[in-house]
Amino acid sequence: MTSVLDLIAVSVDLGGRAALQDATMSVAGGEFVGLVGPNGAGKTTLLRAALGLVPLKTGRAEVAAGGAGYVPQRHEFAWDFPASVQDAVMSGLVRRIGLFRRPRVEHWRAVWDALDRVRLGDLRKRPVGELSGGQRQRVLVARALAVEPAVLLLDEPFTGLDMPSQELLTELFTTLARERSVLMATHDLAAAAYTCDRLVLLNRTVIAAAPFAELGDPAVWMRTFQVGPESHLLKALHLTIAVEA
Repeated sequence: MTSVLDLIAVSVDLGGRAALQDATMSVAGGEFVGLVGPNGAGKTTLLRAALGLVPLKTGRAEVAAGGAGYVPQRHEFAWDFPASVQDAVMSGLVRRIGLFRRPRVEHWRAVWDALDRVRLGDLRKRPVGELSGGQRQRVLVARALAVEPAVLLLDEPFTGLDMPSQELLTELFTTLARERSVLMATHDLAAAAYTCDRLVLLNRTVIAAAPFAELGDPAVWMRTFQVGPESHLLKALHLTIAVEA
């Protein structure tokens, strides 16, 4: 299967320390990949390296034609800015349109189509400040989809959301992965295990990459999360793997 995203031996230094070291991974066309690891493991840095937003010390990042659409963590967006939902999504097209040029009809159509795909078409004129957390997350997804990327990069999309919102987003991401590839950085191991085609275990470098059912070796989880053999995490994973088997 053809790759839409490849990171080859990528190393990144931030603030004088190694954020990523010799990290190599790929995402195939139509694949839903979960990127998991502890806080400080370099998940956000890896996504930004793929987007060309941080300088690489070594290695290279290659993205297929169409590029990548980035869904940042919600706190990174200015929700108090006086903008409508459709204007917020249009902001994702600024680079394509030009900073001081007005959007054309085809740009608005791309925005409305993206909003329909995330089930927010009927709210397109609502101020973004009036939206719930789950609706705001879907706005960010629509903003990334409007550029029709080859791969969608999601940074902790479930943080701070209630269970119904998480389930709606999981269904949305699974559907989108059939149309384009999705790479999702997440702390939600259960969601990643049951919805992603493959997991990439990261702690500054890639420890392992395989479908969840094939990650039954406790050593890779211990190395990734820096835990001992009596960790509650390992016990929970053992039970889940046993059910999967």
